[in-house]
Order: sequence, then C-alpha cells, then structure tokens
Amino acid sequence: MSFVVGLTGGIGSGKSAAADEFARLGATVVDTDVIAHELTQAGGAAIPEVERLFGSDVIGATGAMDRAKVRARVFADPLAKKALEALLHPMIRDESRRRIAAAKGPYVVHVVPLLVESRDYRTRVDRVLVVDCPEELQIERVRARSRLPESEVRAILASQASRAERLAAADDVIENSGTVDALRQQVAALHEKYLQYSRAERS
Repeated sequence: MSFVVGLTGGIGSGKSAAADEFARLGATVVDTDVIAHELTQAGGAAIPEVERLFGSDVIGATGAMDRAKVRARVFADPLAKKALEALLHPMIRDESRRRIAAAKGPYVVHVVPLLVESRDYRTRVDRVLVVDCPEELQIERVRARSRLPESEVRAILASQASRAERLAAADDVIENSGTVDALRQQVAALHEKYLQYSRAERS
C-alpha cells in the first residue's frame, strides 16, 4: 500500500507546478483534474451521460465537453452542479483508486483541488499538503492564464474552502508567493520527508 500525500490548494495557488516538481523527483502523481479531463474529452467515459444531463449544446465540435459552458451552467444552477458532481466524482474516485494501487513511485502525490471540502478523500490520504498564497495573487494568476473576468474568479474562490480552512487542515504547507526556485526548494525538502515516511510505513 502506497504512502499517499493529498496535495490541495485554491485555484491559482500553484498545485500543478508543485505536483510537476514532485513527479520530477520520482513521486507518482495522481491528479483528479487530469482524470476529470480524460473522462470529459472526446470519447471519454462520462461524455454520453454529460450529454444526457445537459444536452448536446455542451458537447463541442470535437466531441469533448465544453468546459466553459458547463462551468457557467453549474455556477448558475446548484442542482446542475450536484448532478455533475454525482456523475463525475464516483468515476474520478474509482480511477484515482486504480492509479494509486498501481503506483510505482516511492509514494503518491494525490492532487485533489477540493480535498478539504471532500471529507471522504481525507480518509484516503496519509498527509494533507496545502499549496498556499495570498488570494489577490491567486486572482492575478488565474486571470493571466485564463482571461476570466475578476468577478468569475472571485466566484470560484468563494465556492472553495477558505484559505484559513485549508491551512487549518494542513499537515504540511508550501508557501508559493515567491519564485519557482523557492517552490522547488520546499518540494525537495518535503520529498525527503515523504521518502522517510514511506520507508517507515513499509518497514
């Protein structure tokens, strides 16, 4: 059984950059966002049910789910949000479980953006690692990469756990308001710690 670190953080905090660095150091990364994209890309296992739930207008010309249209729908309609979660979350959990069981690395970094909000995930990780930065920096980063209006970014932030809630749940924290080198140094230190935890669990 792998030692599993649950990596989380708000939108724009730098979860992907941290996960990429853990992967570079040899950890197995299982990212729920990556799985969600696979499920909703052209030919993805969730596409027929997404089309049944929301109609053919949310399926783009390529056959993939139009994420912008679905995001707008679920933010406007709590019932639509529940329906989407009821469809995707069990599929994501099952695939995550399969990938964790098959992991070859010394430990697993399980990237779950809504880890703190999803209590069942907390029972499936050995430690919670939060990537943290000030909210204004999150907004700046998200707007720079996605061109979303500030009001929409703030609505996404408001739908997630607060910064204080995430930090209260954390066993470990990466402070990511500085340079890429600063991020890498923190990941490297945690990598050594997680290797020790993993060895201790197996001995």
